[in-house]
Amino acid sequence: MSAYTPLTPESLPQRLAGLSPMARAVGGPPESWRVCEVGDGNLNLVFIVEGPAGSVIVKQALPYIRLVGDSWPLPLKRAYFEYNALIRQDAADPGIVPAVLHFDEDQALIVMERLTPHIILRGQTMAGRKVAGLGATMGRFCARTAFRRSDLAMDPAQKKADVALFSGNVELCDITEKLVFTDPYFAAEMNRHTAPQLDPVVAELRADTALKIEAQHLKRAFTARAETLCHGDLHAGSIMVTGDSVRVIDPEFAFYGPFGFDIGMLVGNYLMACHAMPAHIPDPEACAGYQDWLLGVVRDSWTVFADTFRDLWARERTGILYPAALYEDQGQPGASAAACDQLLAEIFADMLGFAGIEMHRRILGLAHVAEFDSIADPDRRAPLEERSLLLGRDLVLQRHRIADIDAVLDMARASQAGQAAAGQKTG
Repeated sequence: MSAYTPLTPESLPQRLAGLSPMARAVGGPPESWRVCEVGDGNLNLVFIVEGPAGSVIVKQALPYIRLVGDSWPLPLKRAYFEYNALIRQDAADPGIVPAVLHFDEDQALIVMERLTPHIILRGQTMAGRKVAGLGATMGRFCARTAFRRSDLAMDPAQKKADVALFSGNVELCDITEKLVFTDPYFAAEMNRHTAPQLDPVVAELRADTALKIEAQHLKRAFTARAETLCHGDLHAGSIMVTGDSVRVIDPEFAFYGPFGFDIGMLVGNYLMACHAMPAHIPDPEACAGYQDWLLGVVRDSWTVFADTFRDLWARERTGILYPAALYEDQGQPGASAAACDQLLAEIFADMLGFAGIEMHRRILGLAHVAEFDSIADPDRRAPLEERSLLLGRDLVLQRHRIADIDAVLDMARASQAGQAAAGQKTG
C-alpha cells in the first residue's frame, strides 16, 4: 500500500486486514467487518469498523479540503502531525485523547480507539443536555498540555526538536492565519454571513481600526510565540462526551503557539453556544438555566486551568524558564508565586482575545458552527449572531482591562440580554 489511495467502506476490510492491531481490536474475518463512513468534518475520511471483538475508528486524510473540494489541495502530511500530537497529548494528560493503535504515514491514516457511546459535544449542548465535569476536565487538559509541553517543564533540546517538527504543519497553520485572523475583517472571497440582516454590524466591524489592529496583534502571537504544543482547533466539534465523560479528538492543526490559544478557542465556542440557546430551548426558564450552566463551564474551564497550572508550577517546573534556583532555592517562594500569577494574567488576556476572534470567524468566515447555522429563520438567527459578534469585539478590545473570569460572565449575560457588553467590571 505504498501508493496513497483513499479508502472506501468496500475497500477498507481487504486493505487493512493484515494489520494486527485491527485484527485484535475488531476480531473475526475481515469480510465480516461492518464499515460505515461517518466523516462529517471539513477535512477527512472517518470510518467506524465493527467486528465480533469490538470496534475502532479509521481516519484518513484526503489530499484536499473536504468542505471545499479538490480546488483547495491540502497535503496528506497533516495525519503525521495529528499522530504526533495525539501521542504527546496522551503523555501530558493520559486518557483524554483516543489511544492510537496504528499509524500509516504513506496512507495518511490513523487507527484509533473508538469513543463510544460518546457523541460530539456540539450535539449535546444543542439538545440542552449537561455534561458533568466538562469545564474541569477541559481546564485540566488545557493546563496539563500547555505546561508539560513547554519550556516550563520540557528538556530544552526536546522542546526545540518538537518546535521544529510541528513547524512543518505549514498548510494547516496557513488556514488558521487566513480564515481565523484575517478574512473575517474584510470582504474575503470565501466569507459568508447572514445577509442582509448582519450587513450593518459586519460593516461596523470591518471599519473598526482598533479591532483590526488587535486582531493582527493576536495573529502575531499565533505565528511568533512558540510557547507550547497547541491542539490548534479546540472547539465543541473536537470534544466527544457522554453525560459524565469528556474526550478530545482531531488535533491535526497542532502547532507550537501561545499558552492561551486552545482555551481561548474553547471559551469562544462556549460563549457562542450560550448566545444560540434561545433558538434551541424554547422555554425561557429552561433556556436561562442552561445558559447559566454553560457560563459555569466557562468559569470552571479557566479556574481549573489556573489552579492546575499553579500546581504544576510548584511541582513540575524543571525546564529552563523561571528556575527554582532564582526563587525557592533562595528562600523567595513569594517571588515564584508572583511570577506565576503574572504569567497567568498574560494567558488570561490572550484567552479572551482568541475567544473573541473565534466568535468572529465562526459567524463571518468560511467554517461556521451548527448552533447558529441550524437556526433556519435568518431573522431569528441574525440577532443572536450579532450579540455574539459584539461580545467578541469587546473581549478582543478590552482583554487587558477585564479583571477576572466573573467580569467575563457579566459581559456575556449582558450580551445575551441584548445590552451593551462594554462598561462591565474592568481593572
